[in-house]
Amino acid sequence: MSEPDIFYILGNKVRRDLLSHLTCTECYFSLLSSKVNVSSTAVSKHLKIMEREGVLKSYEKEEGFIGPTRKYYSIAVSKTFLVTVTPNIFWYKGLDLKTPERFERFEIKLDELEKSPKDLHAMVRAFVDANKKLEQVVEALRTIESYRNTLMRDLKDKYLREVGDMTQLAILHYLLLYDTTTVEELSDVLNLKEREVREKVEELSRVIPLIIKEDTIKIDKEAL
Repeated sequence: MSEPDIFYILGNKVRRDLLSHLTCTECYFSLLSSKVNVSSTAVSKHLKIMEREGVLKSYEKEEGFIGPTRKYYSIAVSKTFLVTVTPNIFWYKGLDLKTPERFERFEIKLDELEKSPKDLHAMVRAFVDANKKLEQVVEALRTIESYRNTLMRDLKDKYLREVGDMTQLAILHYLLLYDTTTVEELSDVLNLKEREVREKVEELSRVIPLIIKEDTIKIDKEAL
């Protein structure tokens, strides 16, 4: 399969919101539809686009002995995408992520780069040298993102086994990715009333230490 057009996918807020929900857990269609403020017809269209591009996959699963068969969706890729857009450079790259087998020490010495090359050959040589440094940065990024991905997978599994609250997990998931958030922002992201968000934040704070000041929420790193 060809590389998914990730920039086309991410260019739409509804698709970004659907992907965000799917990073918490696999979801069936009606649950996804309840998480975004658009019609079920629009949700179906966006899901089909992402499945066509290879970003999502779908499958059917029976819900117990008497439950209906539901169509579930999950994310089908594990990649980090890099992009640079300037008046002089348009460059992008997709990095495949996998569980790191070992951790290495990365030393990237930017002071080795020539600061102000003067002639054409020196400029080309400096750019080639910069590319080599960038390759080291990219490899370091691939390793840390692979580690974060594996850690988040294990954390979600453990939280659902021990606590079992999907909304709490969604809030924790968001805090881990973005560090600080607000009740209003969580209300928009989770499609919940602010009162419900506050209740879930309070419940989460009994499991994970949080700093809650007015409507701002973040993880209390010192108390971990």
